[in-house]
Amino acid sequence: MKLKKTILCALCATTLGLGSLQANAQSVITDGSTSMEKVIGILIESFDGNGIDVTYNPTGSGAGIAAVHEGRADIGLSSRGLKDAEKASLESRDLAYDAIVIVVNKNNPLSDINTEQLQSIYTGKITNWEQVGAKSSPIVLIGREAGSGTRDGFESVTKTKDQCKYRQELTSTGDVITTVSQNENAIGYASLSAVNDSVKVLSFNGVHASEKTVLDKTYKLQRPFVLVTSKDRPLSESAQIFFDYALSKDVKPLIEKAGVVPAVK
Repeated sequence: MKLKKTILCALCATTLGLGSLQANAQSVITDGSTSMEKVIGILIESFDGNGIDVTYNPTGSGAGIAAVHEGRADIGLSSRGLKDAEKASLESRDLAYDAIVIVVNKNNPLSDINTEQLQSIYTGKITNWEQVGAKSSPIVLIGREAGSGTRDGFESVTKTKDQCKYRQELTSTGDVITTVSQNENAIGYASLSAVNDSVKVLSFNGVHASEKTVLDKTYKLQRPFVLVTSKDRPLSESAQIFFDYALSKDVKPLIEKAGVVPAVK
């Protein structure tokens, strides 16, 4: 029988009841980071689980972690490491490493930004592009919603946690990219694996984000992509098969194709 592979939209989340994990042992529910959409999508599409149906619900890192904790998902997807309080009932394994890149509109002449400039822009100390060498116009700050792994990674590295003066807080990486592409004054941050040629990617402290600079840690604005599971509830046989597949050496080329650096050596 041909394997059915499904990627669920966020609106489908309401159909997932608490009993759904037990209802179908052949179904594996993954839930969480929108930044991980490309990598989890390619893993689902390549997975030959002999009838196992793997679904992905892009709700954001915090929501995915909560879904595993509450028993609504088998595997959570997070673009940040677990916090100490979460580690009491959950555990995680690194799947890959991803760069968080700074994106501006393609008409913006800027090519590089440093930590101090980024801190000053996002905390509201710098409000006009001419203060960083571009033409005079107000800076429009675009970011992610509270609970986003991308936001957590960005604010942690730049030391701007709870200080950012966002104009818009958007619910997905794709929304950030689209918004920046449509506003000449905008600046945002997004997963390197998700960016396209509709926006300009700035180097950070003179270093361009790439597989090499993520791996050798010279590009500092990066974070892990992790798979989250429950300590108290063992994975079903089907979920364990997919989990092991995702972390196997066989999928390294697929993870690289998704634009991120595999954690498995």
